[in-house]
Amino acid sequence: MGGWPSWLLWVTFVGSAAVIWGSGVALSDTTDVLAERLHLGSALGGLILLAVATNLPEIAITVSAAISHHLDVAVGNVLGGVAIQTVVLVAIDAVGVEVRRPLTYQAASLVLVLEGALVLLVLLIVVAGAQLPASLLHARLTPDVVLIAGAWVAGLLLINRASGQLPWSDSGDAPDTQPEPRGNRRTKKEKKATAKRIGTGRAAAVFGTAALATLVTGVLIERSGEEVFGRIGLSGVLFGSTVLAAATALPELSTGITSARMGDYQLAIGDIFGGNAFLPVLFLPATLIAGRAVLPAAGRSDIYLTALGAVLTIVYVAGLVFRPQRRVARIGPDSLAVLLLYAVGIVGLVALQ
Repeated sequence: MGGWPSWLLWVTFVGSAAVIWGSGVALSDTTDVLAERLHLGSALGGLILLAVATNLPEIAITVSAAISHHLDVAVGNVLGGVAIQTVVLVAIDAVGVEVRRPLTYQAASLVLVLEGALVLLVLLIVVAGAQLPASLLHARLTPDVVLIAGAWVAGLLLINRASGQLPWSDSGDAPDTQPEPRGNRRTKKEKKATAKRIGTGRAAAVFGTAALATLVTGVLIERSGEEVFGRIGLSGVLFGSTVLAAATALPELSTGITSARMGDYQLAIGDIFGGNAFLPVLFLPATLIAGRAVLPAAGRSDIYLTALGAVLTIVYVAGLVFRPQRRVARIGPDSLAVLLLYAVGIVGLVALQ
């Protein structure tokens, strides 16, 4: 795309973002229907399916960047994605929550605290892996990316167990939370699909088409965006962690708002935490494809983004524990803190560049 005119690159970038939005919504809807009908909603397979489906844009971008050996874009998109997808919760709190109390008050659950802890765990492994020498590459893999994937799977197993067998009253849910159980969004969407006589085969076909469209446009948005924003002086790390991460977070925004408006506040936060825990797992296929160690090549900006994502996650975990009852400018104080911290964090990121 180096020879393309800037206007065509802009059209490709914006058009790809629009397709990712539409395909992401279709993926979310059909994933909910399939998970409900195949009884995968609360099982380990369902958690993995949902994590992969909601992060198909990031998968496509990471694979594309690894193939072209633009690892700075891949790393920036993954680690910047954790931060900006956490900020998506601010928008969900402001637009999706129609009751007077903040999102974290409505969703407070020990299972969500565990999901937030899993995000922190994989981010800490990222920081540790970045300190290892690149010479540890063996069979096109490094110990850090294998450990991240292993920790993610182990965390999912514990979370899956905690969702049904946590030795706390009310399965770890705080009093006066959402009246319906977590996952009611999937049940409602499945009933809606049944009412419209949408069969499982049709839902699977839509899922496959949307997945393919997302993968193709994910590559296009990475290639066109890197070229057009590079022409205006935006570095690969800054582009990947802000513009590109924001574009690929659009489906999560739509899905989260839908969940909150359906009263499934726990699933709205759980989808974000689950996606954020999965994102660093993408370093494993990136390492395999690039044939070189990814994390040891991480720069100061990459570690900075990792810390920023961890800080924002901790704020929301604290909100789930302390359950603020008052809203400030239509959002909870934890959401306000996250918004301000993210703004300061981006200023710091620019300063690093």
